Amino acid sequence: MPLVQWGPEMIDQEVVDQLSFLEKKVLLALRDLRSASPNEILASAKLNQLVEVMNAASWLQAKGLVNIDEKVTRKYSLKNPDCVLRTLPEKAVARTVLETYEGSATTKQLKESGAFSQSELQIALGWIRKKGWGELSKDDGETVVTLTKKGRDALDVDGEDERLMKRLAEEDLAEEDVSTEAIGQLKQRKDFLNERLVTERTIKLTSHGLEIVAAGFDIREEIGQLTPEVLSTGGWRDVEIRRYDIDAFAPTIYGGRAHPITLLIEKIRNVFLTMGFTEITGNYLESAFWNMDVLFTAQDHPARELHDTFYLSNPSRANLTKDSELVDVVKQVHENGWKTGSLGWRYEWNREEAEKTLLRTHTTVNTIRRIAEDPKLPFKVFSIGRVFRNEAMDSTHLPEFVQIEGIVCEEGANFDMLCTVLREFYRRMGIPKIRIRPAYYPYTEPSLDVEIFFNGQWMELGGSGIFRPEVTEPLGVHRPVLAWGFGLERLAMPVWGLNDIRDIYISDIDWLKKMPQI
Repeated sequence: MPLVQWGPEMIDQEVVDQLSFLEKKVLLALRDLRSASPNEILASAKLNQLVEVMNAASWLQAKGLVNIDEKVTRKYSLKNPDCVLRTLPEKAVARTVLETYEGSATTKQLKESGAFSQSELQIALGWIRKKGWGELSKDDGETVVTLTKKGRDALDVDGEDERLMKRLAEEDLAEEDVSTEAIGQLKQRKDFLNERLVTERTIKLTSHGLEIVAAGFDIREEIGQLTPEVLSTGGWRDVEIRRYDIDAFAPTIYGGRAHPITLLIEKIRNVFLTMGFTEITGNYLESAFWNMDVLFTAQDHPARELHDTFYLSNPSRANLTKDSELVDVVKQVHENGWKTGSLGWRYEWNREEAEKTLLRTHTTVNTIRRIAEDPKLPFKVFSIGRVFRNEAMDSTHLPEFVQIEGIVCEEGANFDMLCTVLREFYRRMGIPKIRIRPAYYPYTEPSLDVEIFFNGQWMELGGSGIFRPEVTEPLGVHRPVLAWGFGLERLAMPVWGLNDIRDIYISDIDWLKKMPQI
């Protein structure tokens, strides 16, 4: 291998010979800059496009002549900077409670004031409770908001989240420049923040690169192939013909493939089928009756509020005529418990509330319909389908996601069987260790949450339990029904090592290409 003497070091002439025109330009720019951003090199080298700098730098890094350091910063901005001109809902409601009602008011009074919409009031009450500004209690069936001292004092000053909003209205802020607590509060507000990742690159010469630059080299225009025109005109004499390194890396060619989510669904489907389950499907559009009431979810339950559920305006009502017999039984279950031994919720059940149409909030509605259609034992069924919830998007929540649902009803079905099925499912999915802990759901007793320790904390994967008699007996089933519902995307996070659930759907082509075919 030919070498060139330079000072006390030996310079690899072959490396110099294989440098392209653009690589030489970048090296010469770094001779003076030593370390610079791509834009600084672009200006110094007098190149035309940033892509020329990055392509050359990538090849130089492969040859050990430069290092490319990358720093990824998360930056935030307001989706609508004018929001700082408006008072936050919780502060507006708190001020009304203090100034109009002397520190304590019912939600009925606040609604009748006309100052707030139903959704604004619901949002405000949630934040008043979360910030410790007030206490919510019941008085004669009415929700009462009573301000605390902290809430009264908060009306005279800007909170940390409000001060951050004003800063964001003036400029974008990096993650390290904001309070974790304050930015966390703003993230929880729906359609409030823009969040983007900014990659800052620094290109610097290595010691080998410095030796190459110091040794010196000629820069001539180069061509990559000999064309008839270049040969006929003799132009080849005046240009450098690029040398090719047959040992250099070449781009990997990727063919067409299924999306990782599709592959994961197929794996889950195969796990359930090999465990003896049968797959069922359902519809996106459902009535509140099947989605909520049949599942013994009270009509005043928070999950039925507009801020949790997508209700439809067209069609706005479902026809429950063909389900009249079941409707009458469910009405009695809610009001007095019917024949289940329960006292029910003890309120007057409203058929109009049950007739509302919505986008299903869970796939449990599929399994409930399956039981109603054929209550004969035994049955082991599962479903995998999209569900919709009116939630703020963050690193572990999506307003539209895929749910994995399943039920088992057979002789001997019990709590131990439920825990065993859950552990076996996750073991077959490659997650050997899960945590099962008590929880609360309106339609199961006992109720359980399944969690996995991921990214430094316990993350809920889904809920499970045994359907209450108020759910199963009206459908003609008098045996324990084991049930569960898990989020597919949350399962995908530990399987794929993702820290942010949104990364699954951002269509990062490089990530999609390199994902293994599970």
